[in-house]
Amino acid sequence: MLEGESSWRFPLPAEGVVLVGRDDKADLKLKDESVSRRHARILVTDEGARVVDLGSQNGTSINGRQLEDARPLLSGDVLSFGAVVAVVRAKRRPMPARRALDADRLMGQLREEVERALRYGRPLTVLTLALAEQGSSEREAVEAVLGSDAGPAEAAGWLDGEHLLWLLPEVSGDPGEEGMGERVEALLSACPRARLGSATCPSDGCDAETLVAAARTAARTAAPGGFASAAEDITRVSLGERTVLVADPAMAQLYALLRRLAASELPVLVCGETGAGKENAAFAVHHWSRRASGPFVPVNCAALPEGLVESELFGHERGAFTGATTSRAGLLESAQGGTVFLDEVGELPASAQAKLLRALEVRRITRVGDTRERPIDIRVVAATHRDLEAEVAAGRFRQDLYFRLGAATVLLPPLRERPREVPMLARDFLERACVALGRGELELASGTLHALSRHTWPGNVRELRNLMDYVAAAVTGDVVEPHHLPARMSSGRTAAQAEVVEPEPEHALAPAHRPRLPLAQEIRELERRRMQEALEAAEGVQTRAAALIGMPIRTFSFKLKQLGLQPRSARRGTSPE
Repeated sequence: MLEGESSWRFPLPAEGVVLVGRDDKADLKLKDESVSRRHARILVTDEGARVVDLGSQNGTSINGRQLEDARPLLSGDVLSFGAVVAVVRAKRRPMPARRALDADRLMGQLREEVERALRYGRPLTVLTLALAEQGSSEREAVEAVLGSDAGPAEAAGWLDGEHLLWLLPEVSGDPGEEGMGERVEALLSACPRARLGSATCPSDGCDAETLVAAARTAARTAAPGGFASAAEDITRVSLGERTVLVADPAMAQLYALLRRLAASELPVLVCGETGAGKENAAFAVHHWSRRASGPFVPVNCAALPEGLVESELFGHERGAFTGATTSRAGLLESAQGGTVFLDEVGELPASAQAKLLRALEVRRITRVGDTRERPIDIRVVAATHRDLEAEVAAGRFRQDLYFRLGAATVLLPPLRERPREVPMLARDFLERACVALGRGELELASGTLHALSRHTWPGNVRELRNLMDYVAAAVTGDVVEPHHLPARMSSGRTAAQAEVVEPEPEHALAPAHRPRLPLAQEIRELERRRMQEALEAAEGVQTRAAALIGMPIRTFSFKLKQLGLQPRSARRGTSPE
């Protein structure tokens, strides 16, 4: 939820009705004057959630379109209740039994196709068509295309009144690919004003909900009558020397909020788990503000030496304490004209909290051992992984300082709630790590991406970046396989649970007990060898090579890239395809 200058999370119940509005009896109570007392109602059942406007004055919209009747909510939807914005986040659901509803059957089949694609390393692409209007003529035109063009292994249907979902097994997602290009052209020819988006497993997501959300977001960014892939929907937020990759709808909304907050001088409190990207959010506020030319001073409050917190923050005079041989400006004073980032502000001791509050209120500081007050011209952005309201209630954090720092509050979702960003961040971090080490590019295998998507990321983005640094240094081949990851990633065991076994000399082991490669790796090595042999036998002609080993050409081309194979050039007079 983004209301005014703050953001927070509102969990929907497993079942029931949620009343949205300014009324005291509302379940989701909002304060903004653009919201009616009884604005909208959300109905949650085991089949999903639906929202309906209750005749509000300023209306309810989904993804920028005004709501006229009850509509289902899907992960990634952007809801607007007047001026208040909410991004829908749906948890991954286990594959349900087939139901009578078309949308449920469609999502059920997509879950099955995703499981098959990940298990066997097969390509899978989903297309989402967003109609320009909910008229029957466009639906009839699309259904005519489905009836004539859908292949036997494909599936298509309506997610809601305006979104069509088309599943394309064995299609890797290239717009010009056979099967892909034909359907893109057919759909856009039938509906010239519609928008079409695509997402591919596993590069854009490893579960059905993430793939659908990525394809629908791509469709929203496409021009009318145009096509966009989820890979094109990644936003690179440039912050001077820093670059932040954003693909999740909630993160896009949050960075838009940060840009608006940057124009003011309000203190901003960034809340979120450790490693979720709070410093990047704080730096964005600084970079987009009028203070961008001034210094950005990060302060890790949890790492300040005990007993020297006030000296570090406010400075000290010579002789103020043992070891103070010279006068020194504190971190707040050194940020004149710029921004101070107080990371983990909840760790400050009570005495420093009181002094910090006064410094922010009067915009003056007093160095330790001095009586003179010195003016400071700074903006403060604070961050914490703690629930400061609970800390205030427990008496561990000053309420008045909490109100001062939290004039605007932004909540960063953890990485496990941003599954669309896991594969793109992993590839980006791995590419940077390889460049830093001066080695060639590494490819993440589909099984590896699946393992990354299933991990809960307690360390969030920082954990993922450190993992990619390790992989770049440790992996000797060209492809990162699941067995290259730590045991806790591939098998669900923690490092403490993993047993350490001293290897015996190979000659001392009976053949039946010699160490073996993981089965998935053996199959992958066999595929690589057979495909390379077929390419050599076919003199580089991929269609002939695929026929030699009985593999569909789409799958052959997909695995050619996935396995990092480099076919030799075809003989003169022949085509590689």
